Amino acid sequence: MIGVDDDVLRLLDLLAGGASSEQLAHAGAAHPKATELALRIHATLTAHRRREAELTALFDTASDLARLRDPDAVLRSIVRRARTLLGADVSYLSLNDEAAGRTYMRVTDGCVSPLFKEVILGMGEGLGGLVAQSARPYATPDYFRDERFLHTKPIDDAVRDEGLAGILGVPLSLGGAVIGVLYASDRTPREFTPDEVALLSSLADHAVIALDNARLLDEISSHSAAMHRAEEAHDRLMDLVLRGGDVPEVAAAVADVLRGSIGLFDAAGEELAHAGTAPPAPDPEVVALSRSTGRSVSGGGSLVCAVQAGPELLGSMVLAGREALLDADRRLFERAAVVTALLLLLRRSVAKAEDEVRGELLTDLLTAPDRNPGALLARAERLGVDLTEPHAVLVAHAESVSRARLAVAAARHAALAGIHAEEVVLLVRGDPDVVAARIAEALTAATDTPVTVGAAGPARGPAAIAAAHAEAVRCLRALLALGRSGEGASAGGLGFLGVLLGERGDLTGFVRRTLGPVLDYDERRGTDLIGTLHAYFAAGGNLTRAKEALHVHVNTVVQRLDRIATLLGDDWQEPGRALEIQLALRVQRLTGRRSG
Repeated sequence: MIGVDDDVLRLLDLLAGGASSEQLAHAGAAHPKATELALRIHATLTAHRRREAELTALFDTASDLARLRDPDAVLRSIVRRARTLLGADVSYLSLNDEAAGRTYMRVTDGCVSPLFKEVILGMGEGLGGLVAQSARPYATPDYFRDERFLHTKPIDDAVRDEGLAGILGVPLSLGGAVIGVLYASDRTPREFTPDEVALLSSLADHAVIALDNARLLDEISSHSAAMHRAEEAHDRLMDLVLRGGDVPEVAAAVADVLRGSIGLFDAAGEELAHAGTAPPAPDPEVVALSRSTGRSVSGGGSLVCAVQAGPELLGSMVLAGREALLDADRRLFERAAVVTALLLLLRRSVAKAEDEVRGELLTDLLTAPDRNPGALLARAERLGVDLTEPHAVLVAHAESVSRARLAVAAARHAALAGIHAEEVVLLVRGDPDVVAARIAEALTAATDTPVTVGAAGPARGPAAIAAAHAEAVRCLRALLALGRSGEGASAGGLGFLGVLLGERGDLTGFVRRTLGPVLDYDERRGTDLIGTLHAYFAAGGNLTRAKEALHVHVNTVVQRLDRIATLLGDDWQEPGRALEIQLALRVQRLTGRRSG
């Protein structure tokens, strides 16, 4: 009995010293029952120690999650612990990219193959595809001998390059969806036990928590950043309103805060301003939907928000260059549309007030230019118009558009514009013929109806501007009588036809425009070049007959005609010009006016 007790004590001593199962079996060979009991105790202690190590690893992982700062560091720790606890050669974690329809390696541990680290799997391919489809763990003792999942050349090449055989994969499940797979693998065939599957699944759950926490932190960070941008934008937009900013400044501010391109459009879809790459005008149906819902609407790859004041549509705002917006950014975009509506209303009110002031100035300028010229000049100067500089005076007419709308369109092209005597009047710097044609074309395009423009001038000062206006009115009537609707010309450009067709023809003005330089020369020098012109045309342009009528030498006639060419221009004998000059000579003689 004493010998038996000694053997049992030896087995217990070996157990206490942490001997291996082989040592226990050798020491207790003479006592099978005691040896069996010792081996069972040894297995239980080993399982407890393994379980203790596993629990310690899980607690450490939980502690890492509680201190989560870098989610990638937590995932690397989880994958490393999986390799250590399962005694695997390699462990790794893959994540799904649903948008791209693929799976990629996120973290590896023990991996030596660059090809394996960079392999990209299609959804549903390989062992991981089977795990993702079934949302259950899957183990294969020998990868290349297992035909229960889809083998593909890129995956097989990567697995072969890493030299893997036994592989265990468990799903990373979040909200019922598999977002990735955690693996443990050996380079030799291996059967994985249920305990190992459970342990790897627990680590996978921790990995899911890490990923979900990282997502939540990103959302919180993004929301915080969006709120900060909203506060910043609110301050900037309010500052714009308070200091009288304009629509382009709103576009620039919103584009800067939302990091996209902004386009602002009026109710007709015409661009008012843009910042960044100019987006196209929005679809009217999308604008109508935004108007009816009071919210921004996606359309044509952009975000559209109606700019409205109560039931009145003032325009629209378009945001392009952003794939998606957080709710805070979307509300910021909609708030910017409200501020834009406010600015458009303010601008319209200011424009209306200015139009009234300009209209009053224009009326006084054309009806009573001599009453107080100095006051008229000062009032114009306050509006940024220098009436001492030469201005062409234009009168615009359209049959099928209101004068108010025509005046608004005309104001974009004029130093001063308004409605007077039922017609739209403009003061514009430049040559009357040139600006009349240009503005007739521009207003026709803007109103989508023919706009006829009569012009006169250029004129300086109130009195001259009033006189030019009367001439421009006659020119307009002549254009309409000639059927030249939609065109623009000056009284000088129409010549005698303007006098002939205009109501109450200005004969004196026609003579002055045609013969003024010659009349002035005769007045200053005491010459009679006008008489020479009469004789020359009466002789049908024959120099010999002209010199006989004038009783001078033919060289004198030539010299006088050269002087006339200097005064009137070298084209004075061209057929059209010659006709104008002869008509002016006839009017001048019939009216008895020598100098006009």
